[in-house]
Amino acid sequence: MAQSAGFCYGVKRAVETTKKIKAENASKKVWVLGELIHNSHVIKELDEMGIMTVDVLPENETGICIVRSHGMAPQKIKEITDKGFEVVDLTCLDVKKVQQKAIQLAQEDFLVLILGKPEHPEVVAINANARIYSENVFVVQDLDSLKELTDKIKAHKRVGVVIQTTQKIELLEEIIAYLLPISSELKVFNTICKSTTMRQQEAKELAKTSDLMVVVGGKNSANTTHLAEILKDITSTIHIETADDLDEFKNLIEKSENIGVTAGASTPENIIKNVIEKIEKI
Repeated sequence: MAQSAGFCYGVKRAVETTKKIKAENASKKVWVLGELIHNSHVIKELDEMGIMTVDVLPENETGICIVRSHGMAPQKIKEITDKGFEVVDLTCLDVKKVQQKAIQLAQEDFLVLILGKPEHPEVVAINANARIYSENVFVVQDLDSLKELTDKIKAHKRVGVVIQTTQKIELLEEIIAYLLPISSELKVFNTICKSTTMRQQEAKELAKTSDLMVVVGGKNSANTTHLAEILKDITSTIHIETADDLDEFKNLIEKSENIGVTAGASTPENIIKNVIEKIEKI
């Protein structure tokens, strides 16, 4: 079992604080705009407590609106406040740092590159924050999308880089290697959070001595998906959401002598525990 598997402090803070807010405001409606964390079991648990996850806040309603751990565009927060909702900002502190670094680069007239998935809520929020100060802000998800910006980069000369907190270090290294020869001034902030880096390193070490790695977490969780991608290059790897998913891989588990288990930052402890127990039974 990898030591750093499961909830990171940002996720833990978001989940515990949201539950506390509901407990202390029983008479008020509590809404989360988008999934608080990328784990369907946690979302279901919150729903059962009366904490509603929605894509759009309903009209003619009030209450408390939680800004999830991924952050939110400032314009969106103002819009929610103007509608009469009380906003509680639970953006992860590491994500806040990325937003601040992107804003700093934009204010200093760097062409800003945000490395990550364009549709990921964290990246959407970082982009929105930086674009208040400059139009020269771009999201880059891979080397191909960076190459499309080559002419703009050469013309601007000053380039600043931040990266989604749950991304792979390999992406950052690849992007820097391409940028060095074509930019006059390059300022890079490695904003991958320490929890993600530690989780990936531990899992890599564990994979080296394992016949099989089991990665536990939501299929829509970026950091969990990246874990599985990294480990597949080292040893046989499966990505599951719950213990029930292990039935599909029973033969593979029976054939494996050493099995390593890790989990994403949004995977609850009880789900990890259930997976380990089922592996032991098999």
